[in-house]
Amino acid sequence: MTTPYERMGGEAGVRAFTQRFYALMDTLPEAAPARAIHPASLIQAEQKLFEYLTGWLGGPPLFTDKYGHPMLRRRHLHAPIGTEEIAAWLLCFRRAWAETVTDEELTQFVCPQIERLAIHMQNRTA
Repeated sequence: MTTPYERMGGEAGVRAFTQRFYALMDTLPEAAPARAIHPASLIQAEQKLFEYLTGWLGGPPLFTDKYGHPMLRRRHLHAPIGTEEIAAWLLCFRRAWAETVTDEELTQFVCPQIERLAIHMQNRTA
């Protein structure tokens, strides 16, 4: 059985996705709410998302090996995440995914889970 990581193209596929994701976040006006809660440089955020998704999709556990259990909500409590930030983040995710992943079955498997995860990250109203 192939993992989602392998179906996405392994390291190269996940890297292409994360690079495109953060390029969109850095340039799309609609992404401004999500971009605003990130530091000026997105290099570290991109690397962490790459490491997290690599393991989450069934590849090597890069993130957990380096940082321990993800505890994503806890790690993001410092950032005000409301509905605008979630919508902006998901816009970047969906667009980058559509541009870099062609496997429709994988899309149907991954995207609903990511959407639930994004909603779970909300830590403020509005």
